Amino acid sequence: MTTKPLKFVVSLAAATALLILSGCADKANPDNVDQRSVERWKFLIAHQAEKAYDYLTPGVRTTRTREDYASAMNNRPVQWKAVKFNRKECDTDRCTVHVDVTYSLVMPGVGKAIEATRTQDENWILVKGEWYFLPSD
Repeated sequence: MTTKPLKFVVSLAAATALLILSGCADKANPDNVDQRSVERWKFLIAHQAEKAYDYLTPGVRTTRTREDYASAMNNRPVQWKAVKFNRKECDTDRCTVHVDVTYSLVMPGVGKAIEATRTQDENWILVKGEWYFLPSD
């Protein structure tokens, strides 16, 4: 007769463990925003803005087509060369991500390209467990 209480305790422990694990599955990995911010820039550097489009918030994607975004980003006079994650400041569902972007730009009137690195401050928000870039413009 002692097996019934033991089975109940084992079942209760298993159910508790599943609840804890399922709760963790709903939380976004806070380091994922680091990775996603760099991935997005790597697509832009490779002139694959159509892939970077998927990193925009769902709301922004309702206002711009993939084709328009890709055309605008792939045809900029600046050439992005490299990206490096710098740091982030996060709340529960919002992060300001700072990435260092190296770029090259031909100076008007000079005709010679200059290369520099600048820290970009980006807004990222958590939507349904995934981080998305929210442009400021």
